[in-house]
Amino acid sequence: MCALRVLTRLSNTIAKPYQHHTRRTLIFDSSQFVKLHNLTDSDSGIVEVRLDRPEANNAIGKEMLHGLSRVFELINQNSGVNVAMIRSSVPGVFCAGADLKERRTMNQSEVKLFVNSLRSTVSFLEEIRVPTIAVIEGVALGGGLEMALACDIRICGANALMGLPETGLAIIPGAGGTQRLPRLVGKAIAKDIIFTGRKINGIEALSMGIVNYCVAAGEAHSKALEIARDINQKGPVAIRMAKKAINEGMETDLTSALVLEEDCYDQVLNTKDRLEGLAAFAEKRKPRYTGE
Repeated sequence: MCALRVLTRLSNTIAKPYQHHTRRTLIFDSSQFVKLHNLTDSDSGIVEVRLDRPEANNAIGKEMLHGLSRVFELINQNSGVNVAMIRSSVPGVFCAGADLKERRTMNQSEVKLFVNSLRSTVSFLEEIRVPTIAVIEGVALGGGLEMALACDIRICGANALMGLPETGLAIIPGAGGTQRLPRLVGKAIAKDIIFTGRKINGIEALSMGIVNYCVAAGEAHSKALEIARDINQKGPVAIRMAKKAINEGMETDLTSALVLEEDCYDQVLNTKDRLEGLAAFAEKRKPRYTGE
């Protein structure tokens, strides 16, 4: 059964005990460590991915990685999703990185397979069609920070602590950290962070450009929800095309990128939402976009 059919079936059969409150409904429980919640009412179109492995500080092991992969696939295939937030249900930690206790039980080939799978999953996260927002409170280290780097927007609390400490274990970041961090902050800063393995607090991360916003401790989710709601009010097709144009355009030369922009613009020209936007502007009212 494809992921979209699984999501549809689970959405239709959701039971009352899984409703946390009126705005959030658990629509997919891929594992005991990763849960997908759909916000409802006026927030319909926003989903939350919750990391929930408190006994291991959300460290990513095989089961959690499998859960993340399935949830990301569901989000990408569900046309009703306009924006996704990734947050932790565990106080004081976003994600501590890979599960090193589990790693010690693996042989060399198993380690290689796991790291390749983690890299592929993080890359898939980056390629999800809709905007993604990382909500960082507390610790985000190694693979946890790499997952956040693959999101479109990062918001942290002032108590956040981020880093790529892999060189202290005689390895290197293996889920995109050596590539996404320098693209974000430049080679010099990325080399400093990766070579030393030092930890960066929220204020430093903001000044370096690692995060978009640094707010008071405990307020990162509120800020993320504010931004998600803002995005959710925009034309869904336009948002997807804007993300595609930016992400793919940054990986090529300007001339080719402008051709890509033209192609993406063509995708919004024949939409009903474009006409609705013009009508709403003329009538001085909020547009009612449908994603068509």
